[in-house]
Amino acid sequence: MNTSIRIRLSLMMFLQYFIWGSWYVTMYTYLSQTLKFSDGDIGLAYGTTALAAMISPFFVGMVADRFFASEKMLCFLHCLGGILLFLASRQTSFWPFYALLMGHTLCYMPTMALTNSLSFTQMTDTGKQFTSVRVLGTIGWIAAGILVGVMKVEAANVPMVIGATASVIMGIFCLTLPHTPPKAVGEPVSIRAILGLDALELMKNRSFAVFAIGSFLICIPLVFYYNLTNGFLNELKVENAAGKMTMGQMSEIFFMLVFPFFFSRFGIKKMLLVGMFAWTARYFLFAYGDSQSLVWMLYLGIILHGVCYDFFFVTGQIYVDKQASAKIRSAAQGFVAFITYGAGMFVGSLIQGRVAGMYVLPLGGHNWKAIWIIPAIGAGAVMLLFALLFQAKDNSKQPKTALGAIPAE
Repeated sequence: MNTSIRIRLSLMMFLQYFIWGSWYVTMYTYLSQTLKFSDGDIGLAYGTTALAAMISPFFVGMVADRFFASEKMLCFLHCLGGILLFLASRQTSFWPFYALLMGHTLCYMPTMALTNSLSFTQMTDTGKQFTSVRVLGTIGWIAAGILVGVMKVEAANVPMVIGATASVIMGIFCLTLPHTPPKAVGEPVSIRAILGLDALELMKNRSFAVFAIGSFLICIPLVFYYNLTNGFLNELKVENAAGKMTMGQMSEIFFMLVFPFFFSRFGIKKMLLVGMFAWTARYFLFAYGDSQSLVWMLYLGIILHGVCYDFFFVTGQIYVDKQASAKIRSAAQGFVAFITYGAGMFVGSLIQGRVAGMYVLPLGGHNWKAIWIIPAIGAGAVMLLFALLFQAKDNSKQPKTALGAIPAE
């Protein structure tokens, strides 16, 4: 891979995650404080990304991989998605907003797989080259959070306008990417293969079934962090909340760098359990922290994002890679992504909306301690059940997963 292609792919990844990071983190603050949407409605709004994650494999597998060059498909989806996100930013009632946001996420989520696929096609050694390219995506997410925080527009529609503008810029930029023709022209369409259902045979293995069910369940409390943290910090009057939240992505980069060190010593089961424990600890830190003398608890909870995300999801990818034969390895990864980023996070968004709505205070704001205790207990319960039921063998295999294999921040 020459320098010109590396630079273009890196910029592609930066813009790809800048778009999402610009509006997703602060949407709760905007919808609750400015538009006065209910917590249930906000949960539905956040659920659009999970619904789109469940639908996007159909689109990528049936359309993008068979009929259109990746760079042209990316151009169309990002330009259309940018227009839809801008129109969503102009809405003041829920259902028009929801419909337009759903349209945007249906455009955006397929581009995550397409950018990865385009990158893999251009690389001569994905194991060595992909990490250095994909890390620009995390940096893009951080840059978006810092920009929104510095501008102090978390309760406005400006983050969505920023995301919409970046999406159109990304669409135009995609036309400069190397030509990448569709890779599945003429191949038969299989719904089973697209959804990774060939991997269902792995569910006969009790430990894999425990892993799959545990992954689904742990994504339910995970949603509370993504959806509520910015609104929580702003209600507590933590200055530059969006900027402070980027510490989570910074820790993600750090823990990815030290990941091989811990993996070689802990093995799969302990790594997964540490990730789950970090989730539980984070929510307890949020429940008992404040914006005054105990503000360090809030910051520590944010920094734990690197452990929560890397130790569980990256280790999970390695475990799936170990359990699946070469024939169904891609299907297995797709299946786990579907039940976690899709089904698990969608269910989590619905539950999070109801929980937050239960603890709205009469004079405004929320009883955050009561809210955070619920995902803390939920994550802790999943961790205990997982510790009792899950068994992993052959933990000696070194991780092959690159930083960029993770689809979300």
